[in-house]
Amino acid sequence: MPVESIEIARAETDRGDVVLRRRRSATAADVVELRVNGVFVMDTAETTSEIELAARALDLVDTPTAVLIGGLGLGFTLQRVLADARVEQAVVVEIEEPLIEWMRNGTVPHGPGILADARASVVNADIAMAIAEARSSYDLVLLDVDNGPGYLVHEDNEAVYEEEFLLRCRDLLSPGGVLVVWSAHPAPELLAAMRGVFGTAEEQAHDVLLQERPEQYYLYLARR
Repeated sequence: MPVESIEIARAETDRGDVVLRRRRSATAADVVELRVNGVFVMDTAETTSEIELAARALDLVDTPTAVLIGGLGLGFTLQRVLADARVEQAVVVEIEEPLIEWMRNGTVPHGPGILADARASVVNADIAMAIAEARSSYDLVLLDVDNGPGYLVHEDNEAVYEEEFLLRCRDLLSPGGVLVVWSAHPAPELLAAMRGVFGTAEEQAHDVLLQERPEQYYLYLARR
């Protein structure tokens, strides 16, 4: 039986279409897929790199009390952060209000369970503005706001991968704090920019299976 794809939610925002689809087949569990302006962003079938975004950073900090996450997605990075008992506060900045609502109201079935955690708060804002206006410090800053600098869904997000924004992220970090940036493709210019800001930075490649195709996603890590 072929895979059946059903649209379950759609919203028009200032940046275009945000769409949730459900993929069904006779041999596998239902998969929820997020697309923005027709571009695949993520789904619930392959979440390992979103989880690793949090897990690798949490392993690098002794006391990750406060965590800032750029991009809610389908909530798997936040879920992994909240699984760590050391975390006392997890702030997620998400620009698309409909996505926040779908996570809260159960359109994304696992969403309410994640957002019910009292340590989690979601701010509907642009990540660049939120970081520019932030007055708190964080032990971890985790960024997954687009598909990476080489495959942008929104051209305005290009600035998120550049030195000026990375400097703001560094200034938000507590001493010893860690920045991790997710990318769907190798991003040598991002790595160079992070090294320019932090002195050192690391690229980690992760093997994933994306709709039965072997791919690699990338994490870029730097410590203040």
